[in-house]
Amino acid sequence: MFSKSRPDAVPQPAATPPGAMPGMAEAGDPRASFAPGAPAKPKPAPSVLSSDITITGNIKSSGDIQVEGTIEGDVRSQVVIVGESATVRGEVVAEEVIVHGRVVGRLRGLKIRLSATARVEGDIVHKTIAIENGAHFEGSVQRQDDPIAQGAAQPARIAGPTVSRPQTPTPVEAAS
Repeated sequence: MFSKSRPDAVPQPAATPPGAMPGMAEAGDPRASFAPGAPAKPKPAPSVLSSDITITGNIKSSGDIQVEGTIEGDVRSQVVIVGESATVRGEVVAEEVIVHGRVVGRLRGLKIRLSATARVEGDIVHKTIAIENGAHFEGSVQRQDDPIAQGAAQPARIAGPTVSRPQTPTPVEAAS
């Protein structure tokens, strides 16, 4: 009636080596990064460029940037926040761009948000966009699935009035 071995028995886990904690993966185990309870790497705080800073040149970061001062150049990052007192004269490229201040140049990003205090003079290339009531925007808007990769080689176009002058014929010199 009772047998010592059953074919439908549930296999038991291997014995834990001495000094190891039960349920934890070994150091060389590729499952170690997926171990439950493993602490997630915290996201670093954004780099803040305060209102007393003026930068002439391009800025590139793998993290987040919060601009409160003035930048004369392009900004490329994961997240760019342009504060109310900030001015950026150049192209801003990021996965997420939030503008509270002034940008003179093109914006490219997956998510772009212009707050009510935003002043943007330039084209916007985006995947999703939100423009709050009261924001000032002069330029064109274009939706693209991957705006960060698209147009990377194109120079930033600063929007402004277009002046057209009538063509005047040039005088033809008499043949000698």
